[in-house]
Amino acid sequence: MSGTTLAPGAGRGGRITASNLAVRLAVLGRTEEARTLGEDTLTRRRRVLGEDHPDTLATASNLAIDLAALGQLDAAREDPDTGE
Repeated sequence: MSGTTLAPGAGRGGRITASNLAVRLAVLGRTEEARTLGEDTLTRRRRVLGEDHPDTLATASNLAIDLAALGQLDAAREDPDTGE
């Protein structure tokens, strides 16, 4: 499952499933895969739902937790799209 991302045409159901899968991967200790999928899902949710949508914010929070678990504390604090 390494390199897991959403299919280009994945709709709302795909984004929900991908977000849930990323959380489950992290729980199983597959944090790097969770990070990759979380980044992809966050990018898509921002584009489709916007920055302030609750689902976007939940995905951003989950990604920050994954990054922190990987020891990437600076990345966990910054916006992956802007680097700020």
